[in-house]
Amino acid sequence: MTRSPDHPIPLISIVIPAYNESARLRPTLDELLHFSRLQNWDIEILVVDDGSRDDTSEIVRQYGQSHPQILLVQNPGNRGKGFSVRNGMLHARGDICLFTDADLSSPIAEAQKLFAAIAAGADVAIGSRWLRADLQTQRQPLYRQFLGRIFNLALRLFLGLNFADTQCGFKAFRRSAAQRIFPLQRIERWGFDPEILFLARRLGFTVKEVPVVWSHSEGTRLHPFRDGLRMFADVLRIRANSLTGNYTIPSPQT
Repeated sequence: MTRSPDHPIPLISIVIPAYNESARLRPTLDELLHFSRLQNWDIEILVVDDGSRDDTSEIVRQYGQSHPQILLVQNPGNRGKGFSVRNGMLHARGDICLFTDADLSSPIAEAQKLFAAIAAGADVAIGSRWLRADLQTQRQPLYRQFLGRIFNLALRLFLGLNFADTQCGFKAFRRSAAQRIFPLQRIERWGFDPEILFLARRLGFTVKEVPVVWSHSEGTRLHPFRDGLRMFADVLRIRANSLTGNYTIPSPQT
């Protein structure tokens, strides 16, 4: 799609972290291509393969042959979702950079809500499952909801993050914000979401929480207890990094 100097169409980068996602990737890529055509979006889709042992990378390569806007980014082995999102964002060229889960738990149509928030002045727009719980088409099991509430309380106490939902895998960034936040990210696995929101606030960016349609997927690889403990440890790491100066703020890129 050619950009007209009189009516420029912003380039949208869509980052998908993927680990052994061959079963879900094809319908997701088809939906992204279909919806972007309907909306006349100028997009690039970056699928970040996190050391998959299935044919995730081959699927992306096959799609890329006929759809050059689909790009493969490969991690050096299995590094985690946080590393994958950061790697994708650092490769993204878009004016707006969105990351979404490979199963599209939030339909891609919901991205328009995030883009509208950015157009209205936000630097970062995050999807929320809990601002309007009635939008959830399939809720998490009760034990996950309970653990999520405890984690959310810890974020408020230790990091001052007063969001209803930090963990929804559906977040959009202005390019200027992404270029400053993600080079500072240190956490590579599930606890990265609070870190990037903490960094966004520390850097003075405006963060808008937006209610989105969302459906729980039984295919999630997050272990609620084992990974939950690691995420609590990550909260303490974020606080420690902040206190010890490990988040050195670089000058904005030009």
